[in-house]
Amino acid sequence: MMKNTYKIGGKIIEIESIYEEVHRLCKDYKYCGDVDFSVKISQSDIDFELKKSVLEDAKEHIPTRRFSDSYLETLAVYRKIAERMIEFDTILFHGSAIAVDGAGYLFTAKSGTGKSTHTRLWREYFGECAVMVNDDKPLLQITENGVFVYGTAWDGKHRLSSNISVPLKAICIIGRSEKNYIQKITKSTAFPMLLQQTYRSENAEKMKKILKIINRISDSVSLYKSGFNMEIESAEIAYNTMKG
Repeated sequence: MMKNTYKIGGKIIEIESIYEEVHRLCKDYKYCGDVDFSVKISQSDIDFELKKSVLEDAKEHIPTRRFSDSYLETLAVYRKIAERMIEFDTILFHGSAIAVDGAGYLFTAKSGTGKSTHTRLWREYFGECAVMVNDDKPLLQITENGVFVYGTAWDGKHRLSSNISVPLKAICIIGRSEKNYIQKITKSTAFPMLLQQTYRSENAEKMKKILKIINRISDSVSLYKSGFNMEIESAEIAYNTMKG
């Protein structure tokens, strides 16, 4: 077993693993300090991730992918982190988060819609003023001072993230359209997609808390729905609307 300590989502976490891959993944988050909680992986945790991946592939009608145990362990680690983070008013969210001038903007949608493509356009449009927070699975924390989005090591196939946290200004449910548009939506309209894109616990009490966290986040940030043609102008339109 291998063990090390990291600061992720504002919490100091001790990770004990079978394989080294998760420690290479989290190297930029290495941290020394009093541990908030520990995560320990067993072979049964890895086997669970394998079963989940097979079921998801079957649901999507794609050939079963073959993942190594060391990679599956990285998923198991993040699942356990996500479970514990709920206790700290923090949820794992599927989306692409980018910061401009210290404020975070989060784009979410079903896989393959164009979240990463859109935030890439923001980086092209704003240059060094735009910083990727996390391109796949950031953490969202609700506090008395608003919502904060955290970069994590689980940052998608392009490995785009920063070890930072920024206040979250807006969440946008993104779609494709020949003509660019973006409009504000109500919490009730956004809620189903927000829930779908949030890590969901199998523990009933934790699910109740997740619903409360999503509700509080929805009250704290602006919510939008958009359709973009994925040209550079879409980044300008999105920013000018979402910055308020």
